Amino acid sequence: MNLFYSWHEFVLFQMIKNKKEASADASISRSVTGVFRYFSFLVFTCWFPLLIWMFETRCCPYMKLHVFVWQVFKDSVHGSLELHPVLVKIIDTPQFQRLRNIKQLGGTYYVYPGASHNRFEHSIGVAHLAGELLQTLKKKQQKLRIDERDVLCVQIAGLCHDLGHGPFSHMFDQMFIPKARPGYDWSHEKASQDMFDHLVEENELNKFMEDHGLVPKEDLPFIKELIDPPNVKTIEWPHHGRPREKAFLYEVVSNKRNKIDVDKWDYFARDFHHLGMKNNFDCHRLIKFARVCEVDEEMQICYRDKEGFNLYNMFYTRFCLHKRACQHKVANSIEWMITDAFLKADKHIKIEGKDGKMFTLSTAIDDMVAYTKLTVKKILNHLSADRDIKKGKEILDRVLKRDLYRCWGEFHSNKSSKEIKVSEIKLDYGKQDKDPIEDVRFYQKDDPDKAEELKRDDVSNLLPAKFEETIIRFYCKRTNDPEAGKQQFKKFKSTHDKFPALMKLPYNKLLKY
Repeated sequence: MNLFYSWHEFVLFQMIKNKKEASADASISRSVTGVFRYFSFLVFTCWFPLLIWMFETRCCPYMKLHVFVWQVFKDSVHGSLELHPVLVKIIDTPQFQRLRNIKQLGGTYYVYPGASHNRFEHSIGVAHLAGELLQTLKKKQQKLRIDERDVLCVQIAGLCHDLGHGPFSHMFDQMFIPKARPGYDWSHEKASQDMFDHLVEENELNKFMEDHGLVPKEDLPFIKELIDPPNVKTIEWPHHGRPREKAFLYEVVSNKRNKIDVDKWDYFARDFHHLGMKNNFDCHRLIKFARVCEVDEEMQICYRDKEGFNLYNMFYTRFCLHKRACQHKVANSIEWMITDAFLKADKHIKIEGKDGKMFTLSTAIDDMVAYTKLTVKKILNHLSADRDIKKGKEILDRVLKRDLYRCWGEFHSNKSSKEIKVSEIKLDYGKQDKDPIEDVRFYQKDDPDKAEELKRDDVSNLLPAKFEETIIRFYCKRTNDPEAGKQQFKKFKSTHDKFPALMKLPYNKLLKY
């Protein structure tokens, strides 16, 4: 009995003790809950609005790297596309906006009225496709270690690769400058690099780029290398922006190895669209079959073996574009006339450059301040106002009245360019007389990391035997005597066929009849 009471007392004692402890725990719990609610109230009413403000203003350095809004552009070819804030910042500069006034196809616009598109929208399209290609490779091959810095740098290069173009695009750098400054070593790619430096400095973009994750000291030289990379076949490793392990990055915007790059993909789609022609090449399909493989101890962009025919079609598309539009005989005639007008006006047009120094039409390429101001509108204003350049204005008036230099004939030639001094048109698949696919490597479905060459017989037995043709065109400035022009062409062709060495005459002497 005593044992029973002792056990009963022990149980009651434990129950009372547990009740007291539970009461104490509940009290502590209520206190903690109250404190938590109090601090939650403070955070919500005070700190949360502060965080929102920091996100909106991006005053925190860490947030500048990770929190920003991409801008949506509506493009006539690619539809709605998003661009990184750094790309938008570059677009919103006078140096880039200048591209709105530079026709993509130069004199071809005077033959195809729909071809009114400019370098501005083409550059945006190239940046978009560069991002699409790299994001695809990054997703499929994480071992490549493609980071967001790499992607952004390549997109910037795509955006800025045409900054150095002059009025009427290739007419300026391939026809006017060689005539105005013979032997002068200059290209629009080199001008694009110079203009990019000027754009960054003039608009103080270094800080903005740093805030968005770039390292200007390393990335700006890298971007310039991407715009115009040196030939990797002649130098062991010429690049400084990225190591050899990322050699494939140099094949995206301007591919010196095999000419397959996003620049071509955009202008194929864009030019055919505005010319009103059908584009048979689908770059988005090719992107899906792109893969980086090691070739001769270097990482290269390769493609599935079954895409060989698609790539031949790509180069044939380029040939068709030049044959039907870019090298149209009337478009070339107009570009020759505009070139002559520019040559007449060259010394009379003065453009103010850095520190107030004055430059002419042909020397403005030496100063990016002056070159930024060089637009077709400025040239036409000078031609209409300056009496000293009356001859230049008369030539442009002939263009408007359709009184053009007449092409009295053309023929195919096997002679080299050194033997011809009239109008020589080169049409090829992008690698002169070489088969462009020889420099492309392919992988198979069952062995995606092994790159190999593709035999012509594995693609088709109907591939071209030649990949380049030369067309000689005979233009006359005077159009009032058709019979005389035709006779001169026959005489010229006969002389060319029999005695090509006699053709080494200046362009102007051959055309003045």
